[in-house]
Amino acid sequence: MARRCEITGKGPGSGNLRSFSNRATRRRFLPNLITKKVLDPKTGKYVRMTISTAALRTLLKQDRAAAKKAIEVLK
Repeated sequence: MARRCEITGKGPGSGNLRSFSNRATRRRFLPNLITKKVLDPKTGKYVRMTISTAALRTLLKQDRAAAKKAIEVLK
């Protein structure tokens, strides 16, 4: 599994791990990735994707906004 979000492109970063003596050794900061089935709005089918949790939160916000807009139209 590639450590990259398929929506945002977020991937691993790098930096230093600092010990108590302030000695620097290199380390990797990995993104928080999950495998999730996401509904494709064009085809109406579910697609399995590897996405970051930040991208998942954004998708959920967009779904809630779309649902709220649909309810307002129906009223």
